[in-house]
Amino acid sequence: MFIFKRQAKKQDGQVLITLVIVVPALILIVAAYMSLSVSNYQLARRDQFRTMAQMTADAGADYAIEQINLDGNWPGTAGETTLQTDSTKKTTYEVTVADNSSTNKTLTVVGRTYIPAGSASASSTVTLKIDLDAVTSGTGPTSVSTGVGGLILNNNAKISGGDVVVNGKITLSNGAQIGLSTNSVNVRSAHQSCPASAPYDTYPQVCGPGNGEPITLGTNARIYANVQAKNQTTGTNMFNPGLVACSGTNCDPVSLPTYDRTSQKAAITSTYASTDSNIACGNNESKTWPANVKITGNITTGNNCTVTISGDTWITGSVTMGNGAKFVVSNSLGTTMPTMMLDGGNTSGTGGFIFGNNSQIVPNSSSTGMQVVSFWSNSSCSPDCATLTGTELHDSQNITTINLSNNGSAPNSILWSHWTKVQVSNNGAIGAVAGQTVELGANAIINFTSSVPGSDNLVTTWVKRGYMRIY
Repeated sequence: MFIFKRQAKKQDGQVLITLVIVVPALILIVAAYMSLSVSNYQLARRDQFRTMAQMTADAGADYAIEQINLDGNWPGTAGETTLQTDSTKKTTYEVTVADNSSTNKTLTVVGRTYIPAGSASASSTVTLKIDLDAVTSGTGPTSVSTGVGGLILNNNAKISGGDVVVNGKITLSNGAQIGLSTNSVNVRSAHQSCPASAPYDTYPQVCGPGNGEPITLGTNARIYANVQAKNQTTGTNMFNPGLVACSGTNCDPVSLPTYDRTSQKAAITSTYASTDSNIACGNNESKTWPANVKITGNITTGNNCTVTISGDTWITGSVTMGNGAKFVVSNSLGTTMPTMMLDGGNTSGTGGFIFGNNSQIVPNSSSTGMQVVSFWSNSSCSPDCATLTGTELHDSQNITTINLSNNGSAPNSILWSHWTKVQVSNNGAIGAVAGQTVELGANAIINFTSSVPGSDNLVTTWVKRGYMRIY
C-alpha cells in the first residue's frame, strides 16, 4: 500500500497584495467624500451669508425709500447701520444717495454679513443700485375731496386711482378699497371732526390725542397708499407703503373747493319755469336747454328723456331723472365743462340731484362731462351761505343732496355737495366727487376721469423705476 502525502502550498502573499490595493483606495474614497462634504458645507455657508446680505440690502433699500418719502433731501445712512446682531453674526446696510436731477435719484445700497459678529471684514457683501423717480400727484386738483363729514366706503366700493384728501374721518368696510396693489395713491386725513358730541358751537376742530383715530378699516378692507393721518397709529391693512408719519403740512385741514355762485347767477340770460315746454321733458322726448339759463322749481324728467346741455344751468329746486334719462353735454362746448347749480334739498335727504335706474350724464365727443354743484344746507342762509360752521355745518354734513344709484353713471363728470353729502351706490361710475361727506357703497366706483376744481394736494412720492445687483 502506498500512502501519498499532500504537500502544503507555498504562501504567495495574496491577502497582503489585496490590502495594499484596497485600503489606499478606501482611504482615497473617504478623503474625497470628506472633502466633498466640507466643500458642500462651505458652499452652503457662503450661500447663507450671501442670502443674509441680500435680505439686509433689500431692508436697507426699503428703509431708504421710506426716509426719502418723508424727507426728499435725506442724505443716506452716513456709514453702516446694523440691522441684526447676536453672538455669532452681524448684518449691516449702508446707503448712499446720488441726486441726478430734481426728479431722479440713484441709491447705492450695500448689505454685509459678518461671521463672527466681531469680525473686522465682511464674510459676504451684496451691492444694489436702485433708480428712484419722483411721481407728483395732486399737482392740480384731486379726485376725492371731502370736508369734515369724511369719507365712507362699504360693500366693495373702490377708489382705484387718484389722491384722496379728507378733512374728517375715513371708514372702510366689507371689501371696500382705496388704491390698487399695482397702483398705490396718496391718502390724507386731518381728523377735523371734533367735538364729537353736542354742543357743536366750536365745530369743526382738529381732534387732539385721546379722541380715537381718523381711519377705521374692516377686516376685508384695504388701502394701498401713502397714508398720512392725524392721530393715526394703527396701520393694519394699509400697504404700499401704508401708514407713515405726517410730513410737513400734509395732515393739516385742506380748504375745500370754492365756486363762484354769484358770477353764474349774474350771467343768466334767460329764465324758465320747470314746467315750460322748452324745459319739461317727458317720456322718450328730447329737449335742448339754452346756455346760461335759470330754471325755477323742481325738474322731473320722463323715462328715456334726453336733455342736451348747452352751457351753465341754475335750477332753484331739485332734479329727479327718470329711468334711462340722459343729460348730454353738447359737442359745441368742446372742452369747456358746464355747471349745473342746484338750490333744492330737504332734511330727509330726498332732494337735490337724484339719478339712478340707468340714467346718465353723457360726456360730449371731447370727453367733457358736467359739474353738478349742490348749495342747499340745513341753515337759514341756504342756498346762499358764504360760510357754515358750528351746529349748522354739523347738522348739514350728513344730509344727502346728490344721490347716484342703481346703475346711474356720470363718467368724466363731477358731483359736488358744497355743505352736504354725495352718496353713490350700485355701480355708479363718476369722474370725481367732492362734499362735506362722501359715501360710496354697493360696488360704487370712482374712475377718476375728472378732477375737483380748486382743490390742491401737491404730494411727491419717490418710487422705484430700476433695481440692479452689482457683482
